[in-house]
Order: sequence, then C-alpha cells, then structure tokens
Amino acid sequence: MSRYLISFNYGEMDVAEDELPEVAQAAHAVVREARAAGVLVFAGGVGEPRETSLVAPDTGVSDGPNPARTEFIGGLTIVEVGSRTEALAWAAKIAAACRCAQEVREIMPGSIALGD
Repeated sequence: MSRYLISFNYGEMDVAEDELPEVAQAAHAVVREARAAGVLVFAGGVGEPRETSLVAPDTGVSDGPNPARTEFIGGLTIVEVGSRTEALAWAAKIAAACRCAQEVREIMPGSIALGD
C-alpha cells in the first residue's frame, strides 16, 4: 500500500458564497466515503497564506509566507491505497466535490506517520 497526497492550491476553489454549503457537504461526503473504504489517512483545509509563519534553519521565525512562493496549498487529503490508479480515482471524486483540480503526489516510502 502507498500513501498519496491529494491537494489543491489556495484560491483555486473559486465558488460563489451561496454555493459553499453545497460544496462543503459534497466534500464531507467524499471524506466519509474514503473513511468507510478504509483509505483515509487525513483530510483538511489549510489556513490563508497571510496567516503563515516562516521558520528558518537557524530557528528564526518571520511572519508571512515565504516571499519566493507564489502558490500555496488550500486543502489536502492523504489516502493509503494499493495503486496510483486508485489514488487518481479518489482525486477525481474530490475534484468533483470541491469543483477544482487536484494534484496527486506519492508520499515517499519510508515516511513516518502516527501509528507506524
């Protein structure tokens, strides 16, 4: 089994305010489905880039996002599945629910997670 990060960029989910409850309901339904299927590791939205702190290797902290970045993750899901094809199928469900494209990346083997 492999883990995959399914994510979308902040600002990509361009949904009208009155459609947000419907989108949230659809996204939560996919999360419930993934949980019931036993493939969900984690799912959640990510705060706005302006609420970012940057921690340097010397442990110095500065407020605000890394000025070299132009894109930021807006939400992510991690699934543990038997193949990339399965990960892409879950990403398609998430894309339909969230109404935006999803990026799929394999999490490197040997990564450590709670429960491992």
